[in-house]
Amino acid sequence: MSVATGGSEAAAAAGGGGGNRVFFQSPRGGGGSGGSSGSSSREDSVSAAAAVVQVQQRRHQQGKVTVKYDRKELRKRLRLVLEEWIVEQLGQLYGCEEEEMPDVEIDIDDLLDAANEEERALKLQETLVDCYKPTEEFIKELLTRIRGMRKLSPPQKKSI
Repeated sequence: MSVATGGSEAAAAAGGGGGNRVFFQSPRGGGGSGGSSGSSSREDSVSAAAAVVQVQQRRHQQGKVTVKYDRKELRKRLRLVLEEWIVEQLGQLYGCEEEEMPDVEIDIDDLLDAANEEERALKLQETLVDCYKPTEEFIKELLTRIRGMRKLSPPQKKSI
């Protein structure tokens, strides 16, 4: 029977022996009792350093992934997804296809210019005044989706 406490190295070493063995590993940072704490603390510091290097490598790899994408491009893509969602929801509210839909214009930048949530909700209610279905859930969800968004800057004209 083998009993190992405090680490996978001790457990691996315990599996190979034949007799009753009990392994005690000193806590991280040394200070443990026993005559072999010197070699154990060296192993601990080596494994701790290896763990730090692995964490740094993971962070570095994650940084590379996020650098690939331009923030402006991500905002444009999020805006496009939101606009498609709005068109789909308006189709459900008005009970028709996009081509048959009455002239309803929801300007996201105009909503983002509003001073607060109540003003945004009021603008949306005014826009959807001729909708015969309840619009409260749509307005609530749209306000939730635009929370935290920023206005898209107008395209820059290149001088010739």
